[in-house]
Amino acid sequence: MSEHQEAMRFEDAIPQLADVDVPAELKDWIEQRMAMYPDRKSAIIPCLMAAQKLHGWLSPEAVDQVAAVMRLTPARLVSVATFYDMFELEPSGRRTIYMCTNISCMLRGADAVMQELERAVGVTNGGVSDDGIFLRSFECLGACDIAPMASVDGQFVGPLTVDDAKQLVADIRAGGEVLPAKQLSKRPVAVTLWEGGGKVGAYDVSDSASGAA
Repeated sequence: MSEHQEAMRFEDAIPQLADVDVPAELKDWIEQRMAMYPDRKSAIIPCLMAAQKLHGWLSPEAVDQVAAVMRLTPARLVSVATFYDMFELEPSGRRTIYMCTNISCMLRGADAVMQELERAVGVTNGGVSDDGIFLRSFECLGACDIAPMASVDGQFVGPLTVDDAKQLVADIRAGGEVLPAKQLSKRPVAVTLWEGGGKVGAYDVSDSASGAA
């Protein structure tokens, strides 16, 4: 258990909103998400994700901000965050690569891709490069149809080859799009629309295809 987790393990007081400096946009976003559920605790995961995106990781400050708005204890939030791989309770890099190494990806060569990513980034699994790239394996990202795949700053890319690993890192360092031809969010999807039992057409929903972690 990290020092951060240990420090918050026994925290049972709800931070008061008047005592916590919560960015207005984060506060509004959390309140909107809580309003979507009968039980506000159902919004814990998306609210923690929003705080992590803002701060780069779930720092004690970030957790306190979510706790104050949601009227929950930091311990409750940390108990959720420690269960899911997508939450970082220690500082990570400015750019994040999660390489899926679960069974579907493993069977299609994920280990070799991960090894090449480690060489290209210059760190081992769980490390941060000098230029701020955080690389680690991930148990499952839920995109087996594009195995082996990775999440780069929340953008799903795949299927990946060893050569793709080199290009992926080069794209990050160049500041451009990462493997645009292999981004899940850019895949065209034909959807049939029905109205009153009659077919009215089809449309491209590539812009709305999910690429989030």
